[in-house]
Amino acid sequence: MFELKYQTPFSWTEAVLADFPSFLQDHAAAEKKASGMAVSMLSHYPDRKKLVRAMTDLAIEELIHFKQVLKLMQARDIIMANDEKDIYIKKIRSLFRNGKDVFFLDRLLVAGVIEARGHERFALVAEALPAGKEKDFYVAIAKSEEKHKNLFVELAYEYFDKAEVDQRLEEILEFEAELCASLPHRAALH
Repeated sequence: MFELKYQTPFSWTEAVLADFPSFLQDHAAAEKKASGMAVSMLSHYPDRKKLVRAMTDLAIEELIHFKQVLKLMQARDIIMANDEKDIYIKKIRSLFRNGKDVFFLDRLLVAGVIEARGHERFALVAEALPAGKEKDFYVAIAKSEEKHKNLFVELAYEYFDKAEVDQRLEEILEFEAELCASLPHRAALH
C-alpha cells in the first residue's frame, strides 16, 4: 500500500545480532506497548465501530506476540527488562497535530508507519537468523506487521478523504525517513 522512504542498512541487523538478548527484551516491550496502544485507540474512539473491532483484534494479536517473544526469551534464560523510553516513538509522535479529527488521522497514519518499520526490520532479522524456530517466528512476525501497516491506512481511508490521507502519509513518511537516518543503530527495533 505504501513504501518507507528509508531502507535500514545491514549495520542495524549486525547491531541486533551482536546483542540478540537485548533485542528480544526490546521486542517484548514493543509488543506489549503495541497492545496497549490498540486498547487506547478503541477506548478513545468507541463510536468508530470498524476501528473498535480492528483494534480489539490487534490488541489480542500483539499480546500473543508478546507471549511468543517471552517464550523465546525464557528458552534463552533471558528476563524481561524495564521498559525504556523509545526515542523513535517519542519523536514520531511529535507529529500529532492538535484538533480532534487531525489528531485521529495522525494517530492512524503514524501507527501504520511504525508497523511498516517493524515489518521491514523484523524481515531483516528473519533473513539474518539461522534456520530454526526463531527464524520462523520472525518470518511470521514480519508478515503480521505488514498486515497491520495496511490496516491503519485502510482505517484512515474509512474515516477521511483519500487525498488528505495520502498527503499526510507522505509528510509522515518523509519525517520518519529523516528520523531513522539520524538514530544510532542498536539492538532494538527502533
